[in-house]
Amino acid sequence: MMPAFAYVRPKSLSEAVSSLKGHGAHVLAGGSDLLGCLRDEIFEADKLVSLSELRKDLHGIARRSDGGLSIGALTTIAEIAADQRIQSGYPGLAQAASEVASPQLRNQGTIGGNLCQKPRCWYYRGDFECLRKGGGRCYALGGENVFHCILGGRNCYIVHPSDTAPMLAALGAVLTISGPEGERTMPVDRLHVPPSDDPTRETYLSAGEIITSINLPPVRDTTYSRYRKVRTRRAWDFALAGLALVVNMDGPKVDSARVYLSGCAPVPWPSVEIVERITGKILGDDTIAQAADASVSQAAPLSQNAYKLDLVRGIVQEELTRLQKSRELE
Repeated sequence: MMPAFAYVRPKSLSEAVSSLKGHGAHVLAGGSDLLGCLRDEIFEADKLVSLSELRKDLHGIARRSDGGLSIGALTTIAEIAADQRIQSGYPGLAQAASEVASPQLRNQGTIGGNLCQKPRCWYYRGDFECLRKGGGRCYALGGENVFHCILGGRNCYIVHPSDTAPMLAALGAVLTISGPEGERTMPVDRLHVPPSDDPTRETYLSAGEIITSINLPPVRDTTYSRYRKVRTRRAWDFALAGLALVVNMDGPKVDSARVYLSGCAPVPWPSVEIVERITGKILGDDTIAQAADASVSQAAPLSQNAYKLDLVRGIVQEELTRLQKSRELE
């Protein structure tokens, strides 16, 4: 049964921030994750602060003066996947958005909510007092851990569920955030809290803060971006492993790259090992093979998820080979 809570619909952003004061207040945007968490009694809410009246200010995609794009936090995942400006300039983000959940959820869920969603670990979502819920242990260590992380799993072994977050991090996107102390910005790659810092939190947002927009920097004509996701069911599921790839080319060589893994770690995981193997190199078979092996060189699989090593190696090899062939055709 859904627990009782107060429901408010502020008319302005400042009113929304003010309404979030106090314990137990939560932002309600699309609600596809929040309402499920409340229904399953994962956490309690005394008040839901709906952003539905702020759609005019927090929705839509606009060109920035620097040539980049600004995406309102209430823009739906489906709108991002279908936008021609994103498809042409940031195809990796359009791909990531199109891979999120099901068509129904893509039309309901917002980009702000997708960045801030709760983990899907069945111990966290189930009737277990795990470390993330303030308990004393992570049950995945000695339990069913087939879908848990192989990288960065100190204390808590969840995987971050978002497809858009690793792609936005790879693109160098920056968030605009409003809160009690005013407005501030934060790179997407600094948003999520690793369990080694605090296993009870998902983001570094402070109490009362709201993501208002996601700002994409301009891209070069030579920028290549792509998102690859492997999942158990094609229709709708979370990533077993994924790759967010942004590469700037200088002729036949890789000038610079930003690479993040999804489905493998408690936060969108920056693969510096791949970047080191390909930067300044012409993508050939040997370089690609070395990058694929390096992608899991720091991995520490649990008892039931070592299969993810082969998945990650495979998608890295396939996607770098795809990039290599696309350059040969130009």
